[in-house]
Amino acid sequence: MTRAPDHQFLTTPLQYIKGVGPRRAADLERVALHSVEDLLCRFPLRYEDRGHLQPIASIQPDRPVTIAGEIVSCGLRPTRRPGFKIFEALVRDSSGYVRAAWLNQPFLRDVFQRKQQVILFGIVARGPGGPQFTNPQYEIVDHLEERDTVHTGRIVPVYERAGSMTPKMQRRLVWDLLQRLPDAIDDPLPLELRAEHHLPDRRAAFMQTHFPDAGTPLEVLHQFRTPAQRRLIFEEFFLFEFGLLLRRQQNEGERKPFVPKVDDRIRASARSVLPFKLTEGQRQALKEIVDDMQRPRPMNRLLQGDVGAGKTIVALLAALVAMENGLQVAFMAPTEILAEQHFLTIRRLLEASHFRVGALTGATSSAARREVLEQLASHQIDLVVGTHALVQETVTFARLGLGIIDEQHRFGVLQRATLRAKGLNPDVLVMTATPIPRTLALTVYGELDVSVIRELPPGRRPIKTLVEPESRRPEIHEFIRKELDAGRQAYVIYPLVEESSKIDLKAATEMADHLAHDVFPAFRVALLHGRMKQDAKDRVMRAFAAGEIQLLVSTTVVEVGVDVPNASVMLVEHAERFGLSQLHQLRGRVGRGTEQSSCVMMYQAPLSEQARERLKAVADTTDGFVLAEKDLQLRGPGDFFGTRQAGMPTLRAGDLLRDFSILDEARQAAQDWIARDAARGRIVAFVRDSWEARFGLVGVG
Repeated sequence: MTRAPDHQFLTTPLQYIKGVGPRRAADLERVALHSVEDLLCRFPLRYEDRGHLQPIASIQPDRPVTIAGEIVSCGLRPTRRPGFKIFEALVRDSSGYVRAAWLNQPFLRDVFQRKQQVILFGIVARGPGGPQFTNPQYEIVDHLEERDTVHTGRIVPVYERAGSMTPKMQRRLVWDLLQRLPDAIDDPLPLELRAEHHLPDRRAAFMQTHFPDAGTPLEVLHQFRTPAQRRLIFEEFFLFEFGLLLRRQQNEGERKPFVPKVDDRIRASARSVLPFKLTEGQRQALKEIVDDMQRPRPMNRLLQGDVGAGKTIVALLAALVAMENGLQVAFMAPTEILAEQHFLTIRRLLEASHFRVGALTGATSSAARREVLEQLASHQIDLVVGTHALVQETVTFARLGLGIIDEQHRFGVLQRATLRAKGLNPDVLVMTATPIPRTLALTVYGELDVSVIRELPPGRRPIKTLVEPESRRPEIHEFIRKELDAGRQAYVIYPLVEESSKIDLKAATEMADHLAHDVFPAFRVALLHGRMKQDAKDRVMRAFAAGEIQLLVSTTVVEVGVDVPNASVMLVEHAERFGLSQLHQLRGRVGRGTEQSSCVMMYQAPLSEQARERLKAVADTTDGFVLAEKDLQLRGPGDFFGTRQAGMPTLRAGDLLRDFSILDEARQAAQDWIARDAARGRIVAFVRDSWEARFGLVGVG
């Protein structure tokens, strides 16, 4: 058979590979496997050593075993259950006989015949007629001496099921693709780099990762530390880090036409809008941001701060520096409620200044929108607060110098890039209240500089966190009633899980009715959930913020960006069903005023071990950075963000936790190799061609 050219073969869509077809290709696509290369770069879930053949006479019950023999007899046996049949085979070798039974797999009568040579792998049990396999893995071979087997007779890879694609089908597919691999395939890692880091070539790495040589220790395979596995992990991290460095170099090569300056007049202006004294963390973050803004290259900075750490005032002071230098500022928030809250806060703080503040969201009326657009284009508005409406084509700025993006993980990287394109290389400050562990920050935000605010502003009292069983509901309701009687407000949060959203929504609606009529009839209770229309959601939130609603029953739509200082109690129903960072974000909705606030996490027994760990972690600390590290350990990096929008790279081989030492090594290598002109060209071309599609992020180019 003529082998296709290497690059063409590796990029072949799986749909066009013999034995796959559209349906199976769709199943593979659902787990991000589109091409031959995708499949070969994806690691098995685990490995099984099916290579040590045992004589049948030496089989020990209840242990995995591989035997080879000849089929003496085989056939279907009916059972008392209608339509349920068992296919049985009697297999012998020179030492004895063993039975094999496959439950309800009648098609096997067309697979097996007498006198066939087979290899079986599975766990043997003691049956009435002697030892017996139940549903063993099997492979039919021409000769028992044949070692080129796929499913048995060797160390075999076990893959995670993908829809209709069983582990066995995937094993056969990977094996067939490896047999078709050209002798020389394009290797993105230069020979010198491979030699420096003791890495095999790419073809050998593919072969040994999926079908390791006999004798390879299983424990090393399961730690993903064989030379072949290390090579593929290193390659992935190296290319990712190299792309980040290219992107950073690109940013550093850019120049902005308007470079802000800071003098005593601007410092006095900043002091005049400050409602309180900045904390040490806020001061340090502000200094880093303003120093960055005074450099000729555009700022690209992430401001991390736990819930309530005072990021907004720091961002506003940075905005003031830009505006005092004659520049416009765009402040982008993920929801209309949050945008409106920012608008009202910023307008109040800038009331005494000469700066004009505008708002632009999806809810802005046509007439008001036209007016805002005209005023932005003619520089009659200095600062505009809005949602993703700010990145629409019709929005133009006269002199955009700073873009501020709040809760950045709610925006896609393309939206951030679009906002940047609205000005002449403006400075960009992105903020997040989701603390990012250092492990991820180096990777996810490799092209950003990072500032962190760790402590809370003075006057904020730590939130009391209680973990209570459902049996204590009456006492918890009594506690909430006392808070409401004292003139404060409360949240009751209900989970909404994708698979059972209709049932959950019905339960949340019934809960709101029950609380309004039976438990808190003297107070105004409202329901808020994600399926409500935007204007209805906004009405409820405005009424709650204004104190017209005392108790808000809600799903996690309040998780981010709702600031009601008078709310002092947060009750989370079915807390065991929430993620750790979700629980922390929800808790952060209270404790925003000067009164003592409490968060009650109510659970339904029995608790799983992981749920127990999550609830204990949230009860033990209010430090979001400590919880972020714990969350990363419990869930892994993929689920930590939960979406590509976050800017998380899509990794096939590497794991950010398990392989952090390899990530560090790859980062150092990328920094070294990006400076080597001779070797640079080929890697740059490889990264530019494939980086965006490979990692699911904005490309380099």
